[in-house]
Amino acid sequence: MQPLFLLMLAITLLVSPVVSRAEMMLLMAEEDGCMWCARWDAEISGIYPKTPEGHAAPLQRINIHAAMPEGIALERPLYYTPTFVLLDDGREAGRIEGYPGEDFFWGLLGILLREAGVLIETSG
Repeated sequence: MQPLFLLMLAITLLVSPVVSRAEMMLLMAEEDGCMWCARWDAEISGIYPKTPEGHAAPLQRINIHAAMPEGIALERPLYYTPTFVLLDDGREAGRIEGYPGEDFFWGLLGILLREAGVLIETSG
């Protein structure tokens, strides 16, 4: 009976539509001479890719004055640097305007990820 069950399970998985997880990304709009961008670089940029948040929403940096990359839809224009926009399959899911410091940044990013349905496991 077990081989029949495994066969049915395999057939079900093969014919079922594949559900893929949305691709999350954190877009950082910056510009030359931005002191808050430099502070974010000093405090966060080196560790961001190693964090659960960085794995869930990899960082893509753009110049605020450059054309928006193809496939990205924002709810409103970018005015301030740095601005961090959480993208869910290229669509804006939330944003942080400015850099409020390391502690607030992680907390605000955590809220954006949670609201987008991304659960980040914390140790401790």
